[in-house]
Amino acid sequence: MNADLKTMLEERDAEIQALRAELEETNRGVVALYAELDEQAEALKHATQLKSRFLSYMSHEFRSPIGATLSIARLLLDRVDGPLTTEQERQVRFIQSTSEEFSKMVDDLLDLAKIEAGRVDVSPEWFEMLDLFAALRGMFKPILENDELSLVFEEPVGLSRLYTDDHKLSQILRNFISNALKFTAQGEVRVSARPEAGALVRFSVADTGIGIAPEHLPALFNDFSQVDAPIQKRLRGTGLGLALSKQLATLLGGTIDVQSTVGKGSVFSVIVPAHLTAAQEPVVE
Repeated sequence: MNADLKTMLEERDAEIQALRAELEETNRGVVALYAELDEQAEALKHATQLKSRFLSYMSHEFRSPIGATLSIARLLLDRVDGPLTTEQERQVRFIQSTSEEFSKMVDDLLDLAKIEAGRVDVSPEWFEMLDLFAALRGMFKPILENDELSLVFEEPVGLSRLYTDDHKLSQILRNFISNALKFTAQGEVRVSARPEAGALVRFSVADTGIGIAPEHLPALFNDFSQVDAPIQKRLRGTGLGLALSKQLATLLGGTIDVQSTVGKGSVFSVIVPAHLTAAQEPVVE
Protein backbone atom coordinates (compact mmCIF):
# COMPACT_ATOMS: atom_id res chain seq x y z
CA MET A 1 0.00 0.00 0.00
CA ASN A 2 2.86 2.38 0.82
CA ALA A 3 4.36 1.77 -2.64
CA ASP A 4 1.00 2.31 -4.30
CA LEU A 5 0.43 5.50 -2.31
CA LYS A 6 3.90 6.73 -3.21
CA THR A 7 3.21 6.05 -6.90
CA MET A 8 -0.14 7.81 -6.67
CA LEU A 9 1.45 10.84 -5.02
CA GLU A 10 4.19 10.97 -7.63
CA GLU A 11 1.57 10.82 -10.43
CA ARG A 12 -0.47 13.53 -8.73
CA ASP A 13 2.65 15.67 -8.33
CA ALA A 14 3.48 15.19 -12.00
CA GLU A 15 -0.05 16.26 -12.97
CA ILE A 16 0.24 19.34 -10.75
CA GLN A 17 3.59 20.23 -12.32
CA ALA A 18 2.12 19.79 -15.79
CA LEU A 19 -0.87 21.98 -14.92
CA ARG A 20 1.44 24.58 -13.41
CA ALA A 21 3.57 24.63 -16.54
CA GLU A 22 0.45 24.93 -18.70
CA LEU A 23 -0.86 27.76 -16.51
CA GLU A 24 2.46 29.60 -16.73
CA GLU A 25 2.42 29.20 -20.51
CA THR A 26 -1.15 30.54 -20.60
CA ASN A 27 -0.15 33.49 -18.40
CA ARG A 28 2.73 34.31 -20.73
CA GLY A 29 0.31 34.18 -23.65
CA VAL A 30 -2.12 36.50 -21.87
CA VAL A 31 0.67 38.94 -21.01
CA ALA A 32 1.84 38.88 -24.64
CA LEU A 33 -1.73 39.44 -25.82
CA TYR A 34 -2.17 42.43 -23.49
CA ALA A 35 1.13 43.84 -24.72
CA GLU A 36 -0.02 43.44 -28.32
CA LEU A 37 -3.37 45.08 -27.52
CA ASP A 38 -1.55 47.98 -25.84
CA GLU A 39 0.62 48.40 -28.93
CA GLN A 40 -2.41 48.33 -31.22
CA ALA A 41 -4.26 50.81 -29.00
CA GLU A 42 -1.26 53.13 -29.06
CA ALA A 43 -0.98 52.75 -32.84
CA LEU A 44 -4.69 53.50 -33.24
CA LYS A 45 -4.37 56.55 -30.99
CA HIS A 46 -1.39 57.75 -33.03
CA ALA A 47 -3.28 57.17 -36.30
CA THR A 48 -6.28 59.13 -34.96
CA GLN A 49 -3.99 61.99 -33.96
CA LEU A 50 -2.39 61.99 -37.41
CA LYS A 51 -5.81 61.97 -39.07
CA SER A 52 -6.96 64.88 -36.93
CA ARG A 53 -3.79 66.85 -37.73
CA PHE A 54 -4.17 66.11 -41.43
CA LEU A 55 -7.82 67.17 -41.48
CA SER A 56 -7.04 70.32 -39.53
CA TYR A 57 -4.08 71.21 -41.77
CA MET A 58 -5.91 70.53 -45.01
CA SER A 59 -8.99 72.40 -43.82
CA HIS A 60 -6.90 75.49 -43.11
CA GLU A 61 -5.10 75.16 -46.45
CA PHE A 62 -8.39 74.92 -48.34
CA ARG A 63 -9.81 78.10 -46.81
CA SER A 64 -7.71 80.54 -48.85
CA PRO A 65 -8.55 79.24 -52.36
CA ILE A 66 -12.21 78.77 -51.41
CA GLY A 67 -12.40 82.30 -50.06
CA ALA A 68 -10.72 83.66 -53.18
CA THR A 69 -13.14 81.77 -55.45
CA LEU A 70 -16.17 83.07 -53.54
CA SER A 71 -14.83 86.64 -53.67
CA ILE A 72 -14.28 86.46 -57.43
CA ALA A 73 -17.76 84.99 -57.93
CA ARG A 74 -19.31 87.85 -55.93
CA LEU A 75 -17.38 90.43 -57.96
CA LEU A 76 -18.57 88.88 -61.21
CA LEU A 77 -22.19 88.73 -60.03
CA ASP A 78 -21.96 92.38 -58.96
CA ARG A 79 -20.89 93.21 -62.54
CA VAL A 80 -17.80 95.04 -61.32
CA ASP A 81 -15.95 94.23 -64.55
CA GLY A 82 -18.93 94.54 -66.85
CA PRO A 83 -22.22 92.80 -67.67
CA LEU A 84 -22.73 89.04 -67.84
CA THR A 85 -24.77 87.07 -70.30
CA THR A 86 -27.52 84.83 -68.96
CA GLU A 87 -25.34 81.76 -69.49
CA GLN A 88 -22.33 83.39 -67.85
CA GLU A 89 -24.41 84.31 -64.80
CA ARG A 90 -25.72 80.75 -64.58
CA GLN A 91 -22.17 79.39 -64.64
CA VAL A 92 -20.88 81.88 -62.06
CA ARG A 93 -23.76 81.06 -59.72
CA PHE A 94 -22.90 77.37 -60.11
CA ILE A 95 -19.28 78.16 -59.15
CA GLN A 96 -20.54 80.15 -56.18
CA SER A 97 -22.91 77.44 -54.91
CA THR A 98 -20.29 74.71 -55.37
CA SER A 99 -17.68 76.78 -53.51
CA GLU A 100 -20.13 77.43 -50.66
CA GLU A 101 -20.77 73.69 -50.34
CA PHE A 102 -17.02 73.04 -50.39
CA SER A 103 -16.57 75.70 -47.70
CA LYS A 104 -19.20 73.99 -45.52
CA MET A 105 -17.46 70.64 -45.94
CA VAL A 106 -14.15 72.20 -44.88
CA ASP A 107 -15.82 73.75 -41.82
CA ASP A 108 -17.35 70.37 -40.89
CA LEU A 109 -14.02 68.59 -41.36
CA LEU A 110 -12.28 71.14 -39.19
CA ASP A 111 -14.93 70.85 -36.47
CA LEU A 112 -14.66 67.04 -36.50
CA ALA A 113 -10.86 67.25 -36.30
CA LYS A 114 -11.07 69.63 -33.34
CA ILE A 115 -13.53 67.37 -31.51
CA GLU A 116 -11.41 64.25 -32.08
CA ALA A 117 -8.31 66.12 -30.91
CA GLY A 118 -10.13 67.32 -27.78
CA ARG A 119 -9.72 70.99 -28.72
CA VAL A 120 -13.40 71.96 -28.54
CA ASP A 121 -14.58 73.75 -25.43
CA VAL A 122 -18.18 73.68 -24.24
CA SER A 123 -19.34 77.13 -23.13
CA PRO A 124 -22.78 76.85 -21.49
CA GLU A 125 -24.81 79.95 -20.73
CA TRP A 126 -28.42 80.86 -20.11
CA PHE A 127 -30.48 81.67 -23.19
CA GLU A 128 -34.13 82.00 -24.18
CA MET A 129 -35.70 79.28 -26.31
CA LEU A 130 -37.64 81.85 -28.34
CA ASP A 131 -34.39 83.65 -29.19
CA LEU A 132 -32.87 80.41 -30.49
CA PHE A 133 -35.88 79.67 -32.71
CA ALA A 134 -36.04 83.28 -33.93
CA ALA A 135 -32.39 83.16 -34.98
CA LEU A 136 -32.92 79.88 -36.85
CA ARG A 137 -36.07 81.20 -38.53
CA GLY A 138 -34.22 84.29 -39.73
CA MET A 139 -31.32 82.20 -40.98
CA PHE A 140 -33.43 79.93 -43.18
CA LYS A 141 -36.06 82.43 -44.35
CA PRO A 142 -33.95 83.85 -47.22
CA ILE A 143 -33.20 80.40 -48.69
CA LEU A 144 -36.73 78.98 -48.45
CA GLU A 145 -37.76 79.46 -52.09
CA ASN A 146 -40.15 76.50 -52.50
CA ASP A 147 -43.75 77.75 -52.32
CA GLU A 148 -44.96 74.19 -51.66
CA LEU A 149 -42.83 73.81 -48.55
CA SER A 150 -43.30 75.51 -45.16
CA LEU A 151 -40.80 75.86 -42.33
CA VAL A 152 -42.71 75.95 -39.04
CA PHE A 153 -41.29 76.73 -35.60
CA GLU A 154 -43.61 75.69 -32.78
CA GLU A 155 -43.68 77.87 -29.71
CA PRO A 156 -41.92 75.96 -26.90
CA VAL A 157 -44.41 74.63 -24.36
CA GLY A 158 -43.36 74.35 -20.73
CA LEU A 159 -39.89 75.66 -21.53
CA SER A 160 -38.32 79.06 -21.28
CA ARG A 161 -34.62 79.22 -20.55
CA LEU A 162 -31.89 76.61 -20.99
CA TYR A 163 -28.35 76.43 -19.71
CA THR A 164 -26.14 74.84 -22.36
CA ASP A 165 -23.93 75.82 -25.29
CA ASP A 166 -26.48 77.46 -27.58
CA HIS A 167 -24.01 77.78 -30.48
CA LYS A 168 -23.42 74.03 -30.64
CA LEU A 169 -27.11 73.29 -30.15
CA SER A 170 -27.93 75.71 -32.97
CA GLN A 171 -25.36 74.00 -35.20
CA ILE A 172 -27.04 70.63 -34.64
CA LEU A 173 -30.49 72.03 -35.42
CA ARG A 174 -29.16 73.84 -38.51
CA ASN A 175 -27.86 70.54 -39.85
CA PHE A 176 -31.21 68.84 -39.17
CA ILE A 177 -33.23 71.64 -40.77
CA SER A 178 -30.92 71.91 -43.79
CA ASN A 179 -31.23 68.17 -44.48
CA ALA A 180 -34.99 68.24 -44.00
CA LEU A 181 -35.42 71.12 -46.46
CA LYS A 182 -33.15 69.40 -48.96
CA PHE A 183 -35.08 66.13 -48.99
CA THR A 184 -38.62 67.50 -48.70
CA ALA A 185 -40.24 68.61 -51.95
CA GLN A 186 -43.58 69.63 -50.47
CA GLY A 187 -45.41 69.77 -47.17
CA GLU A 188 -43.60 71.11 -44.14
CA VAL A 189 -40.54 70.97 -41.94
CA ARG A 190 -41.57 71.47 -38.30
CA VAL A 191 -39.17 72.39 -35.49
CA SER A 192 -40.27 71.82 -31.90
CA ALA A 193 -38.99 71.51 -28.35
CA ARG A 194 -40.51 69.45 -25.54
CA PRO A 195 -39.46 68.75 -21.95
CA GLU A 196 -38.68 65.13 -21.13
CA ALA A 197 -38.23 63.17 -17.91
CA GLY A 198 -34.90 63.54 -16.18
CA ALA A 199 -34.60 67.31 -16.71
CA LEU A 200 -34.03 66.78 -20.43
CA VAL A 201 -35.24 68.67 -23.50
CA ARG A 202 -35.99 67.06 -26.86
CA PHE A 203 -35.53 69.26 -29.93
CA SER A 204 -37.12 67.68 -33.00
CA VAL A 205 -37.10 68.48 -36.71
CA ALA A 206 -39.92 66.62 -38.48
CA ASP A 207 -40.38 66.64 -42.24
CA THR A 208 -42.75 65.22 -44.84
CA GLY A 209 -39.95 64.22 -47.18
CA ILE A 210 -38.69 61.05 -48.81
CA GLY A 211 -37.99 59.16 -45.57
CA ILE A 212 -35.18 56.71 -44.93
CA ALA A 213 -35.26 52.93 -45.21
CA PRO A 214 -34.63 51.04 -41.91
CA GLU A 215 -31.43 49.39 -43.22
CA HIS A 216 -29.86 52.82 -43.80
CA LEU A 217 -30.56 54.24 -40.34
CA PRO A 218 -27.61 52.65 -38.44
CA ALA A 219 -25.02 54.22 -40.78
CA LEU A 220 -26.57 57.69 -40.93
CA PHE A 221 -24.23 59.21 -38.36
CA ASN A 222 -21.01 57.79 -39.81
CA ASP A 223 -18.55 60.12 -41.52
CA PHE A 224 -19.42 60.76 -45.19
CA SER A 225 -22.58 58.66 -44.92
CA GLN A 226 -25.36 59.55 -47.37
CA VAL A 227 -28.78 58.07 -48.06
CA ASP A 228 -28.84 55.88 -51.15
CA ALA A 229 -31.79 57.43 -52.96
CA PRO A 230 -32.40 58.85 -56.45
CA ILE A 231 -32.75 62.36 -55.04
CA GLN A 232 -29.33 62.03 -53.38
CA LYS A 233 -27.72 61.75 -56.82
CA ARG A 234 -29.20 65.15 -57.74
CA LEU A 235 -28.44 66.89 -54.46
CA ARG A 236 -24.85 67.32 -53.38
CA GLY A 237 -23.85 67.05 -49.75
CA THR A 238 -20.80 66.46 -47.59
CA GLY A 239 -22.14 63.49 -45.64
CA LEU A 240 -20.55 65.02 -42.54
CA GLY A 241 -23.40 67.04 -41.03
CA LEU A 242 -25.05 64.21 -39.10
CA ALA A 243 -21.73 62.76 -37.94
CA LEU A 244 -20.76 66.19 -36.63
CA SER A 245 -24.18 66.64 -35.01
CA LYS A 246 -23.76 63.38 -33.09
CA GLN A 247 -20.34 64.47 -31.82
CA LEU A 248 -21.69 67.86 -30.79
CA ALA A 249 -24.64 66.25 -29.00
CA THR A 250 -22.21 64.10 -27.01
CA LEU A 251 -20.27 67.22 -26.02
CA LEU A 252 -23.53 68.66 -24.69
CA GLY A 253 -24.18 65.53 -22.63
CA GLY A 254 -26.96 64.49 -24.98
CA THR A 255 -27.93 61.96 -27.63
CA ILE A 256 -29.33 61.85 -31.16
CA ASP A 257 -32.49 60.00 -32.19
CA VAL A 258 -34.07 59.40 -35.60
CA GLN A 259 -37.39 57.91 -36.69
CA SER A 260 -38.31 57.58 -40.34
CA THR A 261 -40.78 56.00 -42.74
CA VAL A 262 -40.03 55.75 -46.45
CA GLY A 263 -42.31 58.05 -48.41
CA LYS A 264 -43.74 59.74 -45.31
CA GLY A 265 -40.86 61.62 -43.74
CA SER A 266 -38.38 61.65 -40.89
CA VAL A 267 -37.99 63.06 -37.40
CA PHE A 268 -34.48 63.89 -36.22
CA SER A 269 -34.13 64.74 -32.55
CA VAL A 270 -31.40 65.84 -30.18
CA ILE A 271 -32.01 65.27 -26.48
CA VAL A 272 -29.91 67.41 -24.14
CA PRO A 273 -29.94 68.31 -20.43
CA ALA A 274 -31.89 71.48 -19.71
CA HIS A 275 -29.07 72.50 -17.37
CA LEU A 276 -25.64 71.28 -18.44
CA THR A 277 -23.36 70.55 -15.50
CA ALA A 278 -19.65 69.75 -15.44
CA ALA A 279 -20.47 66.14 -14.54
CA GLN A 280 -22.50 65.75 -17.76
CA GLU A 281 -19.75 66.98 -20.04
CA PRO A 282 -17.75 64.12 -21.59
CA VAL A 283 -14.16 63.59 -20.56
CA VAL A 284 -11.99 63.98 -23.66
CA GLU A 285 -8.73 62.04 -23.41
